Amino acid sequence: MPTLPFRSPERSDGERVRQYPERPIVSVGAVIIEDDRVLLVRRGQEPMKGEWSLPGGAVEVGETLEAAVAREVREETSLDVVVGAVVEVLDSIRRDGEGRVEYHYVIVDYACCVRGGTTSLATRGTDAADVRWVPVSELDAYRLTGAAATVVRKALSR
Repeated sequence: MPTLPFRSPERSDGERVRQYPERPIVSVGAVIIEDDRVLLVRRGQEPMKGEWSLPGGAVEVGETLEAAVAREVREETSLDVVVGAVVEVLDSIRRDGEGRVEYHYVIVDYACCVRGGTTSLATRGTDAADVRWVPVSELDAYRLTGAAATVVRKALSR
């Protein structure tokens, strides 16, 4: 029996629905470190709207993981990156007040570096409310999720 391709529910404007998904959504993140600083974005959309995190987002159909990382970084920060090795693969599962899975992402985080050293040109893009180079010693003040903080520290130890 042939399997049908998975199609996430869509809103009337054609945008895929990520809330209460039928299956986990494959996503990517970028750990961009320069000297003693890491690039963070303040999320402009749910989930995690208003919270600081690593640049990244969902992989589009037909897109490679590496291409998705480069696209998401460009969209959120205006930077062009060279995508390096995988740092971590993890689940991000958020449940609502009734215990139902509201969001479920499988995230592949990559070490990246800015192409051409143009780090000062980082500016907020379409999905980000803000973008900032943060000294590693000040990460705690940005209240990253435990997983994101662990990924940054793992990338720093390489």
